[in-house]
Amino acid sequence: QVQLAESGGGLVQPGGSLRLSCAASGRNFGNYHVGWFRQAPGKERENVVVIRWIGTATYVIDYADSVKGRFTASRDPAVDTVYLQMDNLKPEDTAVYFCAADQTLWGRRASDYSYWGQGTQVTVST
Repeated sequence: QVQLAESGGGLVQPGGSLRLSCAASGRNFGNYHVGWFRQAPGKERENVVVIRWIGTATYVIDYADSVKGRFTASRDPAVDTVYLQMDNLKPEDTAVYFCAADQTLWGRRASDYSYWGQGTQVTVST
């Protein structure tokens, strides 16, 4: 069982930056695959980053084309926290951002993940 809690959202102007955190509680979280998703009003939940566990403290990170070059994901196994650094934010990045985790499955579908946080709102606007 894993519990996830996102933080770090807020209001930022276009071109600005935010760093989201996803703190986990539970055993062996370091061995879990993690995904960052976002959901804008009236739209489906969209994956932005997949962090796939491939070995002890070793991960493969894959970004959606819409955020590639602007978002950077990382994780610190020592504190069971995953981060999403978001730079050069655009109004179309406005959404509720979720982190999700699964010990077995990984991918871009929401159904690939068993555990979800409550989400944090990111608003990019002047």
